[in-house]
Amino acid sequence: MTDTNPVKDPSDWTTGDEPATGPQESYLHTLANEAQEDVPDGLTKAEASEKIEELQEKTGRGR
Repeated sequence: MTDTNPVKDPSDWTTGDEPATGPQESYLHTLANEAQEDVPDGLTKAEASEKIEELQEKTGRGR
């Protein structure tokens, strides 16, 4: 079966340079707390997405 909805790299998002969304920030802080890491302020949507993926791997919440 072919994937008809390929995942687009966050760096290619047209809105990737906009500020992270509220839900992204909330989830980031939840993951960071579990991973015992700090989250830098002022992340873009793309940066937040990449950090979420990194922390999901670290916390075992990855896909």
